[in-house]
Amino acid sequence: MNNQGMQKVPTTWRCGRFLFDFAKRKHPIVMGILNATPDSFSDGGRFRTPKDAIDQAHLMIANGVDLIDIGGESTRPGAEPVGLQEELDRVLPVIEALRDCGVPLSIDTYKAETMRQALKAGVDCVNDIWALRQEGAIDAVLENNDCGIVLMHMQRDPLTMQFNPEYQNVVAEVSLFLKERAELLIAKGVKPDRIAIDPGFGFGKSLEHNLNILANFDAFSTLGFTLLAGISRKSMIGKVTGKHTNERVAPSVAAAIMAADRGAKIIRVHDVPETVDALKLWEAVQP
Repeated sequence: MNNQGMQKVPTTWRCGRFLFDFAKRKHPIVMGILNATPDSFSDGGRFRTPKDAIDQAHLMIANGVDLIDIGGESTRPGAEPVGLQEELDRVLPVIEALRDCGVPLSIDTYKAETMRQALKAGVDCVNDIWALRQEGAIDAVLENNDCGIVLMHMQRDPLTMQFNPEYQNVVAEVSLFLKERAELLIAKGVKPDRIAIDPGFGFGKSLEHNLNILANFDAFSTLGFTLLAGISRKSMIGKVTGKHTNERVAPSVAAAIMAADRGAKIIRVHDVPETVDALKLWEAVQP
């Protein structure tokens, strides 16, 4: 694909059964985080039973969420891997219960078999912190003709990513990685309008790196793919504000607005009603 084609701003994002048209909606997609885990950094353990997770999903829908991202394995810094069967046991009952809930579902996983089974169970999107670099992951998404694909940048792995991350130019290096991963998929036949990219706040980045990425977030828009921002309640916010995880709602919403101003089309958040309301106000003053 030539550079001019890569720089075309996407007007739609295909997410399985759903098509988001950015020409018709000014505010970004609000992706609500649903962690069916005991150990996620913010809400681990709150929704570990399928019933709790399903109830939380319906609450997010009532509060205006556009997309629900279901995860069965924590990827916080230092997190230990979870086995395949345990991950499936956590997420599949939730997916099956929500498949006809009226909003698209995303599976937050890097395991190819989890991707396959989640897609068969009814999810519309695969959100992968490894950008489909694990064995079989690309093949898993190629088996589906229309699922959304979120490619995220991460330096090293969750166990070691925060041990002195280094870059010469973090924005340029992350951009190049995401461009190469997206172009690989396109070369294998994936339509560009299915691909979203995520610079990966907090995944192998220092506070300085994270702030640099947020300040220059619009640079990622030039790659020509739907752009996702996942900043909600992350440690970079704690380091700036001095607030504990559950006290980071207001600065998380502020970060969401900053990202929207800089071209984010998807905002991944814990605090759905607050973010939805803030984006409504942001949208009201857009030209």
